[in-house]
Amino acid sequence: MRQETLVSYDFRRYLPVLREHFLDVDLAAEVNWHEGANAPDRVLTVHTVGDVNAGVFPPAEPAYVRNLLRALEDERARAEVDDFSVVTEATHWTGTFKGQDPRLMDGFPVPMLDIEVGSTPASWEDPRAVGVMARSLVKPFSGSQRLYRVLCVGGVHFERSFSEAALGDFPFGVSHILPNQWIVTGDYASEGGYEKLRSVASSIRGGIDAVVYHEGIKGAFRDQCRRLAGELGVPVLKHKALRRPEALGFTP
Repeated sequence: MRQETLVSYDFRRYLPVLREHFLDVDLAAEVNWHEGANAPDRVLTVHTVGDVNAGVFPPAEPAYVRNLLRALEDERARAEVDDFSVVTEATHWTGTFKGQDPRLMDGFPVPMLDIEVGSTPASWEDPRAVGVMARSLVKPFSGSQRLYRVLCVGGVHFERSFSEAALGDFPFGVSHILPNQWIVTGDYASEGGYEKLRSVASSIRGGIDAVVYHEGIKGAFRDQCRRLAGELGVPVLKHKALRRPEALGFTP
């Protein structure tokens, strides 16, 4: 369909169209540019869509995230685009920053991803990076490997430990990532915050095999992660455990 702007920028306007024609799709992805005052440059990134502060999380399918990330990395290496890197990014929704009500996302219960190149005009217009992205877009459904699905809590917006896990040989299923800055502003240490944690965990298709928290988060948030893991009957792991997947006892 023809658009005057990105769908997420005017989601209220486009939601009826999405509901009428696209509710049965497996994945909705917005190919976009990344920018920000302190954003890293020369990156190719994939992130799930959701509003961490508000606790609104559309469904997430870890396999789509992993397949796209690894496709981007494979295509980047094949094209020898060595000055770009492939990274994960914290869960967020561009619509929030454009004044859209995050609760609108509940009206389109389809896994949503942003696939972006960043973070300067020179990178947005780099034909090599654009080519890598274009060749990767057809591969979100390319794998059927059983994944070790994790909910990631804490760390920075571009958290290296989560990126490395998502791109590594061990089949980690990384999808929603809740960075430290937003679990603080979203009051995830409170009872209401715990309900947000439960909501994000339940949005991950197939459930989760572990809750992983970055050791930099404060004790109150760690306690909430332990509480959630206990309720779900899964282990809670520190982020450094992602470097030693052989200790998890998981057979793909």
